[in-house]
Amino acid sequence: MSTAPTASKSAAAIDKARAEGRAALIGYLPAGYPDVEQTIAAGIALAENGADLIEIGIPYSDPVMDGQVIQAATTEALANGFHVRQVFDVVAGITSKTDAAVLVMTYWNPVVRMGVDEFSRRLAEAGGAGLITPDLIPDEASEWFEASDKYGLDRVFLVAPSSTPERMKRTVEASRGFVYAVSIMGVTGARTSVSSAAKDVVAAAHHAGAERVCVGLGVSTADQVREIGAYAEGVIVGTALVAAIRDGGVQAVADLTRELSTGLVREEA
Repeated sequence: MSTAPTASKSAAAIDKARAEGRAALIGYLPAGYPDVEQTIAAGIALAENGADLIEIGIPYSDPVMDGQVIQAATTEALANGFHVRQVFDVVAGITSKTDAAVLVMTYWNPVVRMGVDEFSRRLAEAGGAGLITPDLIPDEASEWFEASDKYGLDRVFLVAPSSTPERMKRTVEASRGFVYAVSIMGVTGARTSVSSAAKDVVAAAHHAGAERVCVGLGVSTADQVREIGAYAEGVIVGTALVAAIRDGGVQAVADLTRELSTGLVREEA
């Protein structure tokens, strides 16, 4: 197995945005909501209207990080018969039509159940960029390190306001692509303001050596995108987009993405 540095699709997408003088916009959608075809269509709409990276979440029966909107969507997807293997259809459907980096966000159990190597191989074959793993810590990720290196996948770990300097450094060193900074202690959900802790978490991650830090949890408006984009390399929007597809379908996702992208920080000409 090669241990040579792996080219990162996520890093390339974020660096392209940075070269354009702005933060990257990352949009989250749950796989299979309201169905697989509409997830694919919404992912393409994200990419065509300003999103640089796309997170596709695997529905999970006992989410520990998701707020009410995303929980309701994933519960509906599961009730409609969504299977984990269908996430590869979603990823392939988006990557075949767009240049956006597409990552899968998942709790670790579904990966283990399929087999870490098998899951990683199928994700790579679908054109996926890597995994965001909210409940996996680097200390317990040796199998994922091996598989992600083998198949050239990004591994995105989370840091939070509670992360100690030692934990922050370990997580930054283990991540490839970017580091996911949780802006608040709590579950996902649109909020009226961005936690002041977000800037501190990003600063701590940068201090620990992170080149790319993206902030998620609670972002829902262009103003919040602008605020976070001033100090982070990427801004992650989830709940607001899930509510958009729930209330207005794919067109609403396109409209909201276009609106959010107006908040991306650009350098003065």
